[in-house]
Amino acid sequence: MFMVQVRVFAYGVLKDSLGAEAVPIEMKDGATVADLLAQLGVSHPGLMLRGIAVSVNAEYATATHVLCTGDEVGLLPPVSGGAPEVEPLFTTLTRERIDAEKLVAAAKDGADGAVVVFDGIVRNNTRGRQTLHLDYEAYEEMAAKQMAELAREARAKFGVRQVTIVHRLGRLVVGETSVLIVVASAHRGQAFEACRWLIDTLKKTVPIWKKETFMDGAVWADGEPFPPELEVTGPEESHGS
Repeated sequence: MFMVQVRVFAYGVLKDSLGAEAVPIEMKDGATVADLLAQLGVSHPGLMLRGIAVSVNAEYATATHVLCTGDEVGLLPPVSGGAPEVEPLFTTLTRERIDAEKLVAAAKDGADGAVVVFDGIVRNNTRGRQTLHLDYEAYEEMAAKQMAELAREARAKFGVRQVTIVHRLGRLVVGETSVLIVVASAHRGQAFEACRWLIDTLKKTVPIWKKETFMDGAVWADGEPFPPELEVTGPEESHGS
């Protein structure tokens, strides 16, 4: 399969996440600017790509612009002096390792008095059975939408400033982060409450499933019950006489 390679440059605040040097990115032939941003969102989950503009070879480019080998792509945050503040939310699904330290640092702001973090990790056993690995799968389109809605609701409900939610998909081994939630706020009480509410609600409503593989077999983990307002009950199973 023919591939194209471009060089990506980040400017302004985006340099804090991507770095000041050119980043080479290889993509399939026919890839567009939108495809590039999607790939960067997975490989660099802390990179804020909402509300930016993109240039190709020093000219503004649309999302449908097709990239060619040798193109120089610029990631351009709003220029100083006039753009509205980007909503302080970051939610994503990723198959890459979650860099908790980087995401926590990115969430902090001078107005914050507290940052509360939930870092869910793969443990080495469940109810006495030794864990080899976990596999996570999701109804990805719906899960991404639900995570974003949870983040917005948490900001409105608890008055926190920043919410980050990142969830891994695919195979994870013991010690890896499966879900990271970061809540930044002026006050610790709201941050604690929001973080607890987010992980508890995510586990009940976001369509992500976990298969656990042990030394002696594999099972799909029992899910937490849906909230009553979401649960749909089918007809009872019929039994022969």
